[in-house]
Amino acid sequence: MTSVSAEGRAGAPTPEVPPVALGPVEPRWRQRLPLLKQVPFIVLLAAFSVLFIYPFLWLVSASLKTRGDVFNNKLIPSTFAFHNYVSIWHAAPFLRWFANSMYITILAAVLVTFASALTAFAFAYFRFPLRNFLFGCVLATMMLPGVVTMIPVYLIWHHVGLSSSQIPLWAPNLFGSAFYIFLQRQFFMGIPRQYFEAARMDGDNYFTMFWRIAVPIARPALIVTFLFEFKAKWNDLMTPLIYLHGYHQYTVPLGLYDLLGVYSPSAGGSGDYELIMAAFVVSTIPLLLIFAFGQRYFVRGITLQGYKG
Repeated sequence: MTSVSAEGRAGAPTPEVPPVALGPVEPRWRQRLPLLKQVPFIVLLAAFSVLFIYPFLWLVSASLKTRGDVFNNKLIPSTFAFHNYVSIWHAAPFLRWFANSMYITILAAVLVTFASALTAFAFAYFRFPLRNFLFGCVLATMMLPGVVTMIPVYLIWHHVGLSSSQIPLWAPNLFGSAFYIFLQRQFFMGIPRQYFEAARMDGDNYFTMFWRIAVPIARPALIVTFLFEFKAKWNDLMTPLIYLHGYHQYTVPLGLYDLLGVYSPSAGGSGDYELIMAAFVVSTIPLLLIFAFGQRYFVRGITLQGYKG
């Protein structure tokens, strides 16, 4: 009887224990701090926010003032001169400058993003002799200041007869950028090679592997590259100052530089600085919009890099 009851107990089904649902574990840096410990961070963040926002608020305020009140350092104008934003379009061909800057900036940003991505993918995926040495040579070009290559590059464009056109402002981006190649290579190296090997077995060539696998996964790096180059080209003054000579060719930074000379009292101008301030505010709108669109990709790119590290 004892053995039978023991066998019966041994053959009896074991009761199942329901699984315990575990909530997601938050990273340490996202865990909520006590209120008293948050106060110093909030105060510090507010102070730095005011420090960085104040110049832009001053610019907006000055653009809405009359000529005599531009530099009185009051954030709230006594009289709002909204007509300054209308007058700037009649005082100079600002719309033409805006269109020139927009097409040059977008074209340059797209070209450098695509060219750098192709080069970065080659350095990340292919195994060939002297790969690391050649990549080091690419990075070494970052050590050269722009003033060192400024005159040789100008002589090259002058020799081909394009030194007075807008082409030198975007055509060099066809060859990529060392910094962007380095940035995107880090993302491409984080993609498992099994993805590409499976694609090769399915009959994909190298370009379709790049376009269908590498580009979608590295989209945050590509968007960050586009945003960085957009900002750099939109604010570029030196290159247009060298190559652009016709008034209709000007970009926004070069046009604003010209307006400073026209309206400056030292150059015989009338001192209409309120119009220049309004032009500065209008010129910052594309950067504000592009940052509002791309700020989540900055955070996502940093997060992905942190996971890979």
